[in-house]
Amino acid sequence: MHIAINCRSFCRGQFTGIGRYTSSLVETLSRIDHTNRYSLYTTRHPGQIRRHFSGNGFHNFSTKFDFLKMGIARTVKSIDIYHAPGPEIIPDIPAKVVVTIHDLIYKTYAQAHTAKTISLSEQQLCSLIPRAGKIICSSRNTLEDLRKYFPGVGDKACYIHQGVDTNIFYPLDDVKRQVARQVLRRRGLEGPFLLFVGTIEPRKNLRGLLEAYAFLRRQKLFNGKLVVVGMMGWKSDGITAQIHQLRIHKDVFFAGFVHNTDLRVFYNLTEAFIFPSLYEGFGYPIVEAFGCGAPVITSNVSSCPELAGNAALIVNPYNIQEIAQAIAKIIHDPSLRESLRQKALHRVQDFDNLKTAQKTLAVYKEVYKQSL
Repeated sequence: MHIAINCRSFCRGQFTGIGRYTSSLVETLSRIDHTNRYSLYTTRHPGQIRRHFSGNGFHNFSTKFDFLKMGIARTVKSIDIYHAPGPEIIPDIPAKVVVTIHDLIYKTYAQAHTAKTISLSEQQLCSLIPRAGKIICSSRNTLEDLRKYFPGVGDKACYIHQGVDTNIFYPLDDVKRQVARQVLRRRGLEGPFLLFVGTIEPRKNLRGLLEAYAFLRRQKLFNGKLVVVGMMGWKSDGITAQIHQLRIHKDVFFAGFVHNTDLRVFYNLTEAFIFPSLYEGFGYPIVEAFGCGAPVITSNVSSCPELAGNAALIVNPYNIQEIAQAIAKIIHDPSLRESLRQKALHRVQDFDNLKTAQKTLAVYKEVYKQSL
């Protein structure tokens, strides 16, 4: 088979979500499939792709840089399978199509999008569903959402959980933890802290966490900082005002975007990782935190409980007291903290990049047979 994968999502300096999924998939496929031919298509920064394969010697992977933006059909010839790792307007190409859908936020949580974004998302879904030989959803919850809003997809849709790279997200030993604390000191962070990771936008419910954190501070149940890792997103303007209103402006530490090595440090050293999202197609931070053995608190909505299993405390993200109580339980109960740590390290084994790549390769083979 000749498989073309759209790799634009990770051809940039900072990428999350779809970019992380695509880069992990491509990297793992390059290790397990030395038979089929792969063209990695991009319209920008091809060096980002080459860095993933520097020195690996795999002859069956090549970068296709469409610097004139002529389109994949004119840039890559004789494709059998085209994989769009995120929703897009499917190009007119003589190939079978596989598409990965990560969420249906524009349907299930429309207030998180502008009218323009909702319109574009609808165009993309209506374009790809009839063209796709197979649609891969990132979670069972996303698959259920897809079938709810587009019942015509039928059996062409399946779900494959995405993986986490345990070569990046893993528990640090005592020596490395000491080094990690020095890394945080250089950032100006000392002492115990709680952790939030995610783009700062209404759907991620940082506002709810700030309320819960302020309550803990007022009740003197926790005197450490709240660390917020992530880039400012849509409708994040009021966060600073809220922090001042709650009188916690000296206690909230904004780290911004951090690279994986520093993110691993935060996950390893936090007292608890709190992810009270209002909707997730696949909550990467949950499984990243599991990989590092962090005690996790997450929501009882969308895919969050599906990913958490029995390895996290599950809360109603709209209930501030419930979030605060869960945090207090972990902080003040060492046995619960250790139990969650062990469950996390067990649960993360279910989210393996190798399994994701193997199942995706099986989808390619299934779709390819449809064309014979």
